[in-house]
Amino acid sequence: MCRQLCFPLNKPTTQHSPTHSMHILISPNAFKNSLNAEEAAAAIQQGLIQSKLNCTCECFPIGDGGDGTGELIIKKCGGEVVRAEVNDPLGRSINAPFGLIDKGSCAVIEMADASGLRLLPTGELNPLIATSYGTGEQMKIALNKGARKIIVGMGGSATVDGGCGMLKALGIRFLDKNSEELTGLPASLIELARVDVSGLDTRINETEVIVLCDVDNLLLGDFGSAVVFGPQKGASPGDVKKLDAALAKLAEIALQQTGKDMAAIKYGGTAGGAAAGLYAFLNAQLVNGIEHFLDLTGFDKALEKSDLVITGEGSIDEQTLQGKGPYGVAFRAKQKGLPVIGLAGKVPLERNEKLQEYFGVLLAIGNQPADLSAALAGTAKNLIRTSAELGDLLAITHEARTGSKNGV
Repeated sequence: MCRQLCFPLNKPTTQHSPTHSMHILISPNAFKNSLNAEEAAAAIQQGLIQSKLNCTCECFPIGDGGDGTGELIIKKCGGEVVRAEVNDPLGRSINAPFGLIDKGSCAVIEMADASGLRLLPTGELNPLIATSYGTGEQMKIALNKGARKIIVGMGGSATVDGGCGMLKALGIRFLDKNSEELTGLPASLIELARVDVSGLDTRINETEVIVLCDVDNLLLGDFGSAVVFGPQKGASPGDVKKLDAALAKLAEIALQQTGKDMAAIKYGGTAGGAAAGLYAFLNAQLVNGIEHFLDLTGFDKALEKSDLVITGEGSIDEQTLQGKGPYGVAFRAKQKGLPVIGLAGKVPLERNEKLQEYFGVLLAIGNQPADLSAALAGTAKNLIRTSAELGDLLAITHEARTGSKNGV
């Protein structure tokens, strides 16, 4: 474990007199398409500093397996960044990073860095041919460097290939009824007859593979990886049907050969089914991303010295309770009896009892009607303003309760 290597990204910042100051733990997830988690935490901290509240702050940005989680783990755990030439989702050479922590024994790989949606312009999105091969190449390089534990954050992928690209990079072959190797994965998986694992890198058998999942979708069906995530990755309605059928064929063959049901495993739909593929053929552990992140980075220690927790992401609603980052933070804070404030670009219009059980206060950060592009562009300013107003409110509340005019 790397816990002993983990330190706050920002030193606590004190304002006013430190006497009786409130210590606030700032732990947002990324605000998608606007701020990463570190930027969001810094904006919240800046707002609190501008307020009248007497407080100290620790920024502890979080990731739940989505894009950016790996980078946070590497930083929090004092890891080393390794860059190497690998293939992008369409097979072109790119220079992509991954991390080594725990003295090089554990690799932290962000799927989005080699196989990510952000690597392709909209006109190039095509999940019928996009593969996760480059992420598999990173895994192989990690093995070459001596890693025997690999953590893969799967958010932000451009692929719906069931992990075939990764598996192929590690030596697995996908064969048709004539024992010819399939080309044009993943669309050609519909012709799959056998998976040849004889060439699989034997070092993977002595390697612990952990997949951080930020969604709990299954592999197939109306809530599966192709139907739910395919359109986001450029799939037409016809493409979605082809991809779902291809993944169904892969699951059928995998069940026959391994006895593992890719279609039934929770989290299997993560990253276009890559989680299910690694589960079936690499014996990977599929875990809730935020829970693993918080354990790995020593979050509970940060909670112990805190009086209040602020978390957030682009939207907080009932889906947040299905294992998203802010819920993981709020759940642990509640266990320690700490109040939690959630900040988001969008919150439910009506009070929600299920959310209120974990979030004492939910605040939308927008201050006027705006279209999506304007709202995204204004996220940092809105977080700063809302946090400053929140700090002032907390100061006034304390003043009213105690008669003090010196903040909290």
